[in-house]
Amino acid sequence: MLKNDLFLKALKGETVQRPPVWMMRQAGRYLPEFIALRDKYDFFTRCQTPELAAEITVQPIRRIAPDAAILFSDILVVPQAMGIEVLMKENFGPFLPNPIRTTADVDRVYVPNIQESLGYVMDAIKLTKEMLNDEVPLIGFAGSPWTIFCYAVEGKGSKSFDTAKGFCFSNPIAAHTLLQKITDTTILYLKEKVKSGVDAVQIFDSWGGMLSPVDYQEFSWKYINQIVEALADHAPVIVFGKGCWFALGEMGKSRASALGVDWTCSARNARYLSGGNITLQGNFDPSRLLSPIPTIKKMVHEMIDEFGKDKYIVNLGHGILPNIPVDHAKAFIDAVKEYQAK
Repeated sequence: MLKNDLFLKALKGETVQRPPVWMMRQAGRYLPEFIALRDKYDFFTRCQTPELAAEITVQPIRRIAPDAAILFSDILVVPQAMGIEVLMKENFGPFLPNPIRTTADVDRVYVPNIQESLGYVMDAIKLTKEMLNDEVPLIGFAGSPWTIFCYAVEGKGSKSFDTAKGFCFSNPIAAHTLLQKITDTTILYLKEKVKSGVDAVQIFDSWGGMLSPVDYQEFSWKYINQIVEALADHAPVIVFGKGCWFALGEMGKSRASALGVDWTCSARNARYLSGGNITLQGNFDPSRLLSPIPTIKKMVHEMIDEFGKDKYIVNLGHGILPNIPVDHAKAFIDAVKEYQAK
């Protein structure tokens, strides 16, 4: 039995003393102990070595004590497993030397055997669960099919992903074929993660906000919803679409247990747009963690007042930035633990 199950209670919509809190990208780049490992091992070595992934996952639990851990990994291990080469370049980010640009390229992409290609992730989950010792729940995650598609076609990060969008609009049959392959792989991958011990899963649609509301339904949401439907009976599913406030109504009708909200959408609007019944997660601007600690604490308390303490998970509106002082990250977590409902 978990010693702290606040996070899972919030996902079920149960009444809680205070909302749970964790931070996207909490296992990472703002922590000195993470930086020490980063300087010693390259990115995918850290992802693919269960001992390193597990150690990085539990570092923030020891240091800032959030109410949930999130497995250290990357969304791009999925395309790697599908036969798409992905490199992580220093001071550049993800780089795919052979981006997908034609129907023939799409045909070469395959749905892999998950245990063969991503077994190291499952080993990391089992090891992490041992190290967590039932202190807090463990979250597994995957990128949304659209977000993975963006990297696969663009070949790198982008401010607008025009190449990826252009491929959808000029070659929709090939685009949908690739999106479906990514979806099928992601479903198999997340089901294995649940079997290996994660308590909940989150789908990151980092680039969903690049699409118009109509195109979002066709090229992103319908694939995310397939994943939600496939996983909902196995574990709670959180959907986080950055810049996707326009889709909250549709998302709110799905079987997702919670919806992530970025900082551009107010609590009031998020509750209204999502239908008012689903648990929401978010939405502190990550840059705001550079504010003085008293300001952070005051703003966190105001944010909880706005969302309400129930059906709410305190989080950032995107991943924590590398330049955030550790004591500011801890102040964010502590502010939630100190919260007193009015």
